[in-house]
Amino acid sequence: MLRVIRVRFSYLCLFVVILVLGYFSLRVIYDHMENRRVAALSWSLANKVIVVDPGHGGIDPGSKGPTGAIEEDITLEVARKLATVLSQAGAIVLMTRESDMDLSDAEGGSLLARKRQDLSRRVALANEHEADAFISVHVNSFKSGPLEHGAQTFYQPGSEEGKKLATSIQSELVRMLRNTNRKAKAVDYYTTRNAKMPAVIVEIGFISNAKEEKLMGDVDYQGKLAYVIYSGMVKYFAEHATPTSGAVDKEKAMETFMHNKGETYNAP
Repeated sequence: MLRVIRVRFSYLCLFVVILVLGYFSLRVIYDHMENRRVAALSWSLANKVIVVDPGHGGIDPGSKGPTGAIEEDITLEVARKLATVLSQAGAIVLMTRESDMDLSDAEGGSLLARKRQDLSRRVALANEHEADAFISVHVNSFKSGPLEHGAQTFYQPGSEEGKKLATSIQSELVRMLRNTNRKAKAVDYYTTRNAKMPAVIVEIGFISNAKEEKLMGDVDYQGKLAYVIYSGMVKYFAEHATPTSGAVDKEKAMETFMHNKGETYNAP
């Protein structure tokens, strides 16, 4: 009887192992197919004007992690990588800052006044260029809860297109990072409220969490974050493309591809 139970237990263990291997194999296949789908849909970004906003900088360095990482540095590196991959897809990318700076006047008054001026000019850049999307990159911080973790995307309450863009990006963050189960959330921010196009704020992780602070400082992980945000944007614009929207203009798409530098930026 004991031998029979042991044999049955062995078969049960084998069955569990096969199920686990099958699950992970299917997940790898699914991710591969999704990444190929993103590559095939990248035309949807051709000639789209995208404003990429690295949060903070200059007078406002943002949050600081437990080992000294600073928000303004992380957001700039991820934003640069995002701008690169968007450009390779044929998008016209405008960065609100490309160094440790802000957009306020040096003699603009108090820190609060200068911060308001900085934010207003970031949004004005997008509005003046009639951008198709405004993507602001930030890191989250919750000092009283250092175990809080996970990237999350925010959009302006009442903005249906902002919600769709945020949901698309958040779905990719969950699918590809596998370290967050957070959902896109509606929050009233100055930039998303005043942007005249779909606008989102992507909090790429908690700098107050030592593990995520380390991750966000890693060059490869920064590249992965950039690709994930890009992937969500591709799916959003592909879903909204129509034969009359101009997004499928093959001549324009080919022109933009011919003008990019030819670097490769593969899925992580």
